[in-house]
Amino acid sequence: MAPDARRRGLGRALAEAATRPGRVTTAWSHGDHPAAAAIAAGLGFARVRELWVMRRPATDPLPPVSSDEGVTIRGYRPSDAEAVLAVNAAAFADHPEQGGMDAADLAARMSEPWFDPDGLLLAVDPDGALLGFHWTKQHPPTDGPPHGEVYVVAIAPQAQGRGLGRTLTLAGLHHLTARGAQEIVLYVESDNLPARAVYERLGFAHASSDTHVMYAR
Repeated sequence: MAPDARRRGLGRALAEAATRPGRVTTAWSHGDHPAAAAIAAGLGFARVRELWVMRRPATDPLPPVSSDEGVTIRGYRPSDAEAVLAVNAAAFADHPEQGGMDAADLAARMSEPWFDPDGLLLAVDPDGALLGFHWTKQHPPTDGPPHGEVYVVAIAPQAQGRGLGRTLTLAGLHHLTARGAQEIVLYVESDNLPARAVYERLGFAHASSDTHVMYAR
C-alpha cells in the first residue's frame, strides 16, 4: 500500500475482495507488520507459517572446511542432475515449495544469469553417491553492496546426523566470500530448529523485522 493511501481501510477492502467463501485463502505479509496482523485477525485468518531471513557479514572470519573421511565436496556437473533432484525430493518431501522441483524447474533455475555450477556444491561419497548439496546464489549489486545467499541446503535422509549440513553450508560461505559477497543471507522456516541452530553457530542472526508471515483462512 502506498504510504499516502494508508489508514483508509483499503488494505482490508483488498483482502476481503481476494477472499472467496468456501475456499482456502492464503496471504503473505512480507514483514511482520502489526497492521497486516490486525487485518488478518479481523477477517478470521490464522497465522500458519513464519519464514525468517537470517544474515551474516561476510567480513566475519570463517573456520576451515572439514568433512568426513572419504567425502568429497565439488562443483556441479550436468551428469549430476538426476541425483540432485532425487536428494532434493527426499530432503524436502514435506516442504510446500522446494519439494516439488522437477527437471524442468531445475533447468529453468540453471538458465538464470546468476547460476554458477561451481556454486552448487555437492558432497559425494567414495562411490560417487550424492549425500547432499548446497546451492549458493550470488546477487548482483543492483540495490546495494553485493551479497550472496544460502539458496538451498539439502541432505539425503540416509546421510543426516553426520554434520554434512554444517560442512556444506560452511563450504558455500567460503565460496561466496571468495567471490566478493559482503553479506550473506538465507531463508529458513522459523520452526526448523535444527537448521536454525546450524546457521546461528555459523554467525547468522535474525532480526524481528526480517520475518515473513503466511496467513490462511
